Amino acid sequence: MASRGERGILRQAVGMAASLALVLAACGPAEESTPPMGLADDLDKSGPVRELVFGLYTSDAATEMVKQFAPILAVLDSNLSEFLGESVKTKLRVASTYEGGVDDLVSGRVDFARMGPASYVVAKELNESIRIIAMESKKGSKIFQGVICVHQDSSIQNIGELKGKKFAFGDSRSTIGRFLAQELLVGNGIYASDLGGFDFLGRHDKVGMAVGRKKYAAGALKESTFKKLVAAGEPIRAIVAFPNVTKPWIARSGMSPELFEAIRLTLLGMTDADALKALKKDGFLPGFDEDYDAIRQAIESSRSFDS
Repeated sequence: MASRGERGILRQAVGMAASLALVLAACGPAEESTPPMGLADDLDKSGPVRELVFGLYTSDAATEMVKQFAPILAVLDSNLSEFLGESVKTKLRVASTYEGGVDDLVSGRVDFARMGPASYVVAKELNESIRIIAMESKKGSKIFQGVICVHQDSSIQNIGELKGKKFAFGDSRSTIGRFLAQELLVGNGIYASDLGGFDFLGRHDKVGMAVGRKKYAAGALKESTFKKLVAAGEPIRAIVAFPNVTKPWIARSGMSPELFEAIRLTLLGMTDADALKALKKDGFLPGFDEDYDAIRQAIESSRSFDS
């Protein structure tokens, strides 16, 4: 079965609409909805159609995230169906908060999920049995960039000049939008009391737009969102970039070894150009818990930001 599956993972998508259903998008918090039924407990209990639930949270606008993930979930369904020898349909569950997305995974309301590094670290602390299936690849690497941006017309050229200025963070659980940004500020001798104020705005795009409208002197966001906003005409520029680890795709506690391996091999063998382009990644790489040790350190370092 395994060798047949590995050959089968190269099969192309048979159609997005037939393989993807949305159970929740921007219309309300995922944690308030009825938990989806039909989670896969093992390979011997499936019906005519195996339903899986894939979890996300809104680090960007929910509509944008649905557009980003629909193609790759369609391909995943097609390849998993061939791998397992049964029809697979994955439903997308979008939580309106980082906390809701973490809770969906640790409580088993989703079969597998994609979340940021810091959220993975938090989820792992809450449920040690969750497991990394694979990590996203960015140009063959497990590393991508975050940026601190200022208005295009700002006189600020470096981090040291942010003292006394108002700063925009992302979500309070965001890897780039909070923990890595605060670690960088602290490393440059800037603490909360040194700023002219700060707020958590939730999403990366909201940070960039708020800086572009001069509501804040500077803000932290992921590089891909920064570039998208600049391309759309947002008057912002980066003063520093800093590394982050790519996002993991994570299996819930109790997923059978057979299903875990099927999803892992399917992701690692993903080659569909259109689906990967929509995801803004070039594939997947093997992932391990220790890949996120630097994020654990950033979370610890950021604790001194408010001191």
